[in-house]
Amino acid sequence: MTSEELMDKLNQIQKLKCETQTMEIKSGEHGCPKHLYDSISSFSNQDDGGVIVFGVDEEQGYKEVGIYDPQDIQKKINEQCLQMEPVVRPLLTVVKKDGKSFASAEIPGVDLSDRPCYYKGRGRLKGSYTRVGDSDEPMTEYEIYSYEAYRKKYQDDVREVPRAGMTSLDKELLGRYIRLIKAGKRNLSAMKDEGIYELMSIQRNGKATLSAVLVFCPYPQAYFPQLCINAVVVPGNEIGATGDAGERFLDNQRIEGNISDMLDGAISFVKKNMKTKTIIHPEDGKREDRTDYPVTAIREAVLNALMHRDYSIYTEGMPIQILMFDDRIEIRNPGGLYGRITADQLGKVQPDTRNPVLVTELEALGITENRYSGIPTIRREMKKYHLAVPEFLDERGSFIVKLYKKEGIPETEAEIDEKSQGLIFFCRTPRTRKEICDYLGLSSITYAIKVHVLPLVAAGKLKMSIPDKPKSPKQMYFS
Repeated sequence: MTSEELMDKLNQIQKLKCETQTMEIKSGEHGCPKHLYDSISSFSNQDDGGVIVFGVDEEQGYKEVGIYDPQDIQKKINEQCLQMEPVVRPLLTVVKKDGKSFASAEIPGVDLSDRPCYYKGRGRLKGSYTRVGDSDEPMTEYEIYSYEAYRKKYQDDVREVPRAGMTSLDKELLGRYIRLIKAGKRNLSAMKDEGIYELMSIQRNGKATLSAVLVFCPYPQAYFPQLCINAVVVPGNEIGATGDAGERFLDNQRIEGNISDMLDGAISFVKKNMKTKTIIHPEDGKREDRTDYPVTAIREAVLNALMHRDYSIYTEGMPIQILMFDDRIEIRNPGGLYGRITADQLGKVQPDTRNPVLVTELEALGITENRYSGIPTIRREMKKYHLAVPEFLDERGSFIVKLYKKEGIPETEAEIDEKSQGLIFFCRTPRTRKEICDYLGLSSITYAIKVHVLPLVAAGKLKMSIPDKPKSPKQMYFS
């Protein structure tokens, strides 16, 4: 960071009056903070890294108090960075402003294969942190495991199921799979089925593997009761809302069976609880029955959850969830995105595969194409229905797909009206709710944000300064 960039950062702090996902503020007026390892760890464990700014006191309303000694604080920051594993090499910058000194420490994100970065004094389990909004939170044991699983290429889908022998599998379905994978493959065709079982990870040491149980067993829940789908219909837009008779759920179903059964059961559940409307096309007068959501998009979202969820011992007690609200449907699966891919790259780059054997089995059976077309299909189908752009969220320990009933939001600048274009330009400087309301000439801040700002946030045209706390009174919006 150059001196000019640090000065800009100080000015930004005075405008935002808050910390962000990539910026932490420390006073440093009377000495170097003794415990920086939580921020150093959390910034190191995110791709964009982060910056710690010293010389601003949050408790005094973000007053610029300056630092006690520029040379000594840099020395002590470096000392704390050396206590991390792997060692962190910060980029330190010092400037003077109004006769006071300020410092910054840029913390680079470490490579995914080296995460988690943790404080050696507390160990890997207690010294690893992750950034959540403007705070540093201890990593869960599962979050730490997920890095190790990727680094060491664990394959949880082929671990043995101790109580499951080959007799627990459906012989007819398994036989069909063997015939399909033998077709056109001379070497496989020459092998006995028992040899193929070991070769293709259907069994190990005489025990069926997890993927074999999930695909070929009539009832995998005998071994893993929570590897199922919990589907509910909520009478409102949030969990906890109740219906006219005080009911919490309008429909509630536990969907079980193998992956094919659960996929079919989930689609049936959603179809049963969706409304269907009749549309008359103005061009040709033809009638079309249209459900709230495109069924193809629902199928792809549920199938992705079943294929790509985490099947490790840390998550085998967590079912997939389908939540149907008045305004949207959410499909939640245990385990965040796997590997290096980020949510905004989905459907654009080829991802790492968490459960390669499971996916291969489903592909052979014709349940999936395995061509990374799921996310593009969901987007295309929602657009075809003129519905809002779907949301794909990678949260701590889970991946969420949100499909909305509301009409689509403009995706390109050309589709955005003149007022919205002006608002985007106005927000090139971060703006508060009140500033936006005044700019639009409205009297209700709530109305201004709901009608004019949030659609642009959903479309990616505006961003929030505190994305994990959308209702924060310190929230600002910028383009």
